[in-house]
Amino acid sequence: MVDRIRFVASDTPVATASLSRLTERYGQAPQAEAQVIVALGGDGLMLSTLHQNTGLPVYGMNRGTIGFLMNDYAEDDLPNRIDMAEQTVTNPLAMIAGAADGHEYRALAINEVSLLRAGPQAAKLRISVNGRERMEELVCDGALLCTPAGSTAYNYSAHGPILPMGSDVLALTAIAAFRPRRWHGAIIPKSATVRFDVLEPDKRPVMADADSRGVDSVHWVEIRSEPAIQHRILFDPGHGLEERLTREQFV
Repeated sequence: MVDRIRFVASDTPVATASLSRLTERYGQAPQAEAQVIVALGGDGLMLSTLHQNTGLPVYGMNRGTIGFLMNDYAEDDLPNRIDMAEQTVTNPLAMIAGAADGHEYRALAINEVSLLRAGPQAAKLRISVNGRERMEELVCDGALLCTPAGSTAYNYSAHGPILPMGSDVLALTAIAAFRPRRWHGAIIPKSATVRFDVLEPDKRPVMADADSRGVDSVHWVEIRSEPAIQHRILFDPGHGLEERLTREQFV
């Protein structure tokens, strides 16, 4: 049974109060000795905890708002809940962004990489997949590439598809596309490299965002899945991420 738990919490009063009670009850294992991390907060805390890439599985308990990646909060029998939990493994997206300042910026995204217009005019993007141009010009408020784990987040709000876990595909979704007006996006193999080139970047500035890590005034962005990095998320039995993704499509 798990007996070395490392607790982390967001800085909200409800999360910090829960942290105090749980560490008093179960102790606080040092990072180097922990078997699992328990994250107390919302989805933002879960993402930031996973981004630390400690190699440890993360079991979240919702002390935030939506908590799609979190389990229900309960203080009793926590080690047994963790032992019984189902594990979901997800790979992040690796982003390289070339900016107007001449630098290249790198970041990882567990949910999605988004390109968003940063001025009053719509963005103009050229889209290539594996070095082959697929769309000469997309006029839009932005576009995003998401993982299955992130497909119910910003992607779903932008009317993109929900992707089953383990499907080995990524969703490429337009955000408020103006031309082609009826283009809703594409399903891309997980092994593919997707490149966005920003057309008219001075007149129509664009920013890139990888799980809230932003880069201003990008000229191009390349994105691919990073199979060498695995993030492990734990869910209570019957409430795993695959079940949640399926359930989300029937509400």
